[in-house]
Amino acid sequence: MSRYFRNVWDGFFTVLIGMKITWAHLFTRAVTRQYPTVKAKLPERARNRLYVNMDDCIGCDQCAMACPVDCITIETVKSTPDVDLGLTSVGTKKRLYVTRFDIDIAKCCYCALCVYPCPTECINMTDVYEFSEYERQNLVYKFAIMTPAEIDAAKSRLAAYDKEQAAKKAAAAAAAAAAKAAAPPAPQTPATGPAPAPAPAAKTAAPATAPQGSTAPAGSPAPAPKPPATDTPSAGPQQENKP
Repeated sequence: MSRYFRNVWDGFFTVLIGMKITWAHLFTRAVTRQYPTVKAKLPERARNRLYVNMDDCIGCDQCAMACPVDCITIETVKSTPDVDLGLTSVGTKKRLYVTRFDIDIAKCCYCALCVYPCPTECINMTDVYEFSEYERQNLVYKFAIMTPAEIDAAKSRLAAYDKEQAAKKAAAAAAAAAAKAAAPPAPQTPATGPAPAPAPAAKTAAPATAPQGSTAPAGSPAPAPKPPATDTPSAGPQQENKP
């Protein structure tokens, strides 16, 4: 009998030990953050869902090339010279229509490598982290603001401009060919090579006269002839012969 009551006491005491923490928190102030009513304050450099400001996008495709998982898809159409697309907030002139700018956030690894190369700073990480979906295709965010009608108009305008430029280039080439054919042929001049250099004049050796009784060795130059002696008074003072 005593063992029975002991087992009952042990079970009751065990429940009291387990309820000790529960009763302590029942009469103290709650510390649990009541999400989603109360949300945590995120760090300043938190990486969450991407956002693109299409007013500043120039379609340079730098962000798509930097993405390691290929979650960014960009398509552009070149504008014609007669259309002014305006400037971005940093003063960069727009030259392309951005017809498609899709980000598959289901593939995104939140590395932020697409943010830094952007020259106009139009893409950045936001503090939005509540974007769960039931369908996977709903995680593909489409940021392009052009309507299908505007896209078709831009493409047709570019096609007409390219056709006009091709016609002008063909007409210019045809005019150049016609002018070349109508020009009189240039007179042909016989090909003349460089004039031959004059042959060097042959050196004539002076006749050598060897003195009598002497022989000059073969191959040695002959000595120059001596001038004939003439009776000329000496330059010194003349002495008189006294008797």
